[in-house]
Amino acid sequence: MKKREFIVQDLLSKIYQEQFNDGKLPNQRDLAKQYGVSRFTIQQAIKNLEEIGIVRVVQGSGIFIHEKWVKNPLIFNSLTRTPYDRIHSKMISLQKTKATLDEQKIFQLAPHDEVWTFERVRIVNYKIEQLETSKLPARLFPQMTQEVVEHSIQRYVESCGYRISHYISSYTPITVNTAQAKILLCKRGTPAMQISNRAILEDGRVYEFSNIVAIDYSVTYIRPFDREIHRSRID
Repeated sequence: MKKREFIVQDLLSKIYQEQFNDGKLPNQRDLAKQYGVSRFTIQQAIKNLEEIGIVRVVQGSGIFIHEKWVKNPLIFNSLTRTPYDRIHSKMISLQKTKATLDEQKIFQLAPHDEVWTFERVRIVNYKIEQLETSKLPARLFPQMTQEVVEHSIQRYVESCGYRISHYISSYTPITVNTAQAKILLCKRGTPAMQISNRAILEDGRVYEFSNIVAIDYSVTYIRPFDREIHRSRID
């Protein structure tokens, strides 16, 4: 684990243990001395904490902890921790086809219904890191364009009058095949994470099903211990 990542996780641990009673972190000079690293490394770690919303930096006053995040579960990964202005998408393809049997089941469609399928790459800090194949029911979204694909799908969905409820995600370690390697500009056999998502509206309908191949992927979960669920799994 890189020094910066270790410091981020260690500070998160201390924040959730409420070791900073005054709601502030030590200054960067003291943190650098504490961890035995350069101030630049500390600056990068604090920047990561700021980008995921755990702290806010007030010039001349200090590094303040956002109390509300400490009281809630937190999940962040190598994409969601990056500001939107450093994430870009480029469409590879977009087509509308008759729904397959599997797609009919996922979206609860009739046999004659159609689905949009698009493929795009996600570019993070000028590097291609993800290849995404996504499907949406044309019944919910009659119009789909390159502009929509290359910007925020969530923003587009809610601009259509829908309300997003939650996501069901599963993660599977894989190695990149030849076709994927060509798009992701990496070697065949490179370790990657395959992320499958079902995106669900407040009325329970699935509005998107996607498969993402992500290289250089990392994810951190901070969640409360649910004693009742733990007991039910033992009993």
